[in-house]
Amino acid sequence: MRAGRGTVVFLAVALLGAGPASGDDRRAGYYYPEPQLSEVYIARSTTLQQANRTLRIGFITGLTNKQLAAPHAPTSAVFAKGGDADRMIIEALADGQFSTLYRARALLAQLTAMMRGTDLFRQMGVDDFFTFFDMAKMFGFQEITISDGERFAHRIEID
Repeated sequence: MRAGRGTVVFLAVALLGAGPASGDDRRAGYYYPEPQLSEVYIARSTTLQQANRTLRIGFITGLTNKQLAAPHAPTSAVFAKGGDADRMIIEALADGQFSTLYRARALLAQLTAMMRGTDLFRQMGVDDFFTFFDMAKMFGFQEITISDGERFAHRIEID
């Protein structure tokens, strides 16, 4: 099994620890605290030619509808911000969730598993190494910020 370029970069960041987040985020302080950590994910996918604001909002709406259809209340809210809706935010809706980088990564792994079970993923015929980040890249998202809504925030820049 051969690791892709995104896997190698993601693992290197995970092993070395994510670095401090870098500046000028107008959503920090409004939707989430200033991110303490950030990392860059080198995606295995490319952005779809038809990726635009409408497609990204549709993707977020699909995720939200899937959450709302579950037999329990959602534990997080997922939404898109920015003029082009290319900044994804995942915010905990209850205390104690995503309060550490490990819990945030667990949710992101869960979103990967959920995404792999969709008809869209199967129809696209992409390999099993694709992650939620790769799917986000396909839709044209530039970054994902995940937060507990209180003290913790982590940003993933998608390259």
